[in-house]
Amino acid sequence: MMEHPLAEVFGFPLHNDSKEAIRFRKNRLCPFNNIVPSCTKDKANDPLGVCSIYLDDHPVITCPVRFREAWLIAEDAACFFFGANTKWTSLAEIKLPDKNGKSAGNIDLVLVSYNDRGKILDFGSVEIQAVYISGNIREPFETYINEPSKWKEFSWKGMPNYPKPDFLSSSRKRLLPQILYKGGILRYWHKKQAVVLQKSFFETLPSIPRVGKDAADLAWFIYDTVFDDKAKRYKLTLLETIYTEFIPAVEKIATPEPGSVDEFLARLQERLDVKLEGTSPVNYRITDDRLTQ
Repeated sequence: MMEHPLAEVFGFPLHNDSKEAIRFRKNRLCPFNNIVPSCTKDKANDPLGVCSIYLDDHPVITCPVRFREAWLIAEDAACFFFGANTKWTSLAEIKLPDKNGKSAGNIDLVLVSYNDRGKILDFGSVEIQAVYISGNIREPFETYINEPSKWKEFSWKGMPNYPKPDFLSSSRKRLLPQILYKGGILRYWHKKQAVVLQKSFFETLPSIPRVGKDAADLAWFIYDTVFDDKAKRYKLTLLETIYTEFIPAVEKIATPEPGSVDEFLARLQERLDVKLEGTSPVNYRITDDRLTQ
């Protein structure tokens, strides 16, 4: 069992002491196609170079740029959007306007197909969702990065605010609003959408109704990190593509599965019993639309 939360720092596991890994750590570089060579996560002048953290000894991706490895996500999504033998390219961080010209947010990646004259023929959107972290990740990161050569001695076991993936916040506060708002506009335009997630995150979502590829307007590309023994690095790998329709998928994710009303009433009764035992109750009755004692 890992005694620290840092799975990948500036693209490499802590135990990778190759010249390449040392150079990336020293210069704070990003190997995953960031907008600039350096890592810019959290702070451009003091980047938080954590790409993924451990959960049960397996990396959970916490930086969306991590998904850009070798641009696999773009290639995979282009096959869904345009099919084979199509000229295409990607455009990052494109502002999406609503009817009033106000921004509905930025699309992580827009893929465009074009003809021999460079005219756009079609486009599709790619939404990338990493996982939020609960707890303090900067403190263990800074402790390690100050002396990375001592990785064998590095431990964060038992420390307060130990970092963990927050899947619930990632879906409710980020993923669902992004799909609903931006996705609603794209669906109105009859444009296909792709969502990029890691397997561990996708497995926390409700089961989504599936359709065939030809009937889908929304595809879920499920990736994971697979360790390469020779390179001593984790490699992004596509595990599965799930094809869905926009409305049924969003409704399934947005609609919570209700628990037992009897259990909820029992919880209310328990709280009421405690309150009545601790204080003298004040009884109210309703008379003439007013509360009186």
